Amino acid sequence: MTDQFAFIEDYFQKADLLPAIVQERSTGEVLMLAYMNRESMRKTFETGYTWFYSRSRQELWNKGATSGHLQKVIDIRGDCDKDTLLVIVDQTGPACHTGSHSCFFHQLWEEFQHE
Repeated sequence: MTDQFAFIEDYFQKADLLPAIVQERSTGEVLMLAYMNRESMRKTFETGYTWFYSRSRQELWNKGATSGHLQKVIDIRGDCDKDTLLVIVDQTGPACHTGSHSCFFHQLWEEFQHE
């Protein structure tokens, strides 16, 4: 019997954690960046919802499990080097723990240009 998730190993040739860029399907907005290990990537494929590996807590977490702000996976794409993922989701509520829709709300370039 073949493991249907054997392809996951292809993405962990360089490191044990992969950056996963999460993008909202309806707007194209980048919502967040998180990291996946083999187990969280497998759970994401199995459940259809995003799972990540917390580097600070050193454990798996299901995005939105406690807040209700879930990310339903629409597509997952690997980059040309197989070392970064793009996860396209339908986002329920804000993606950021601060309550912001996206984690990318600090406008550094604009602030720099006005100095």
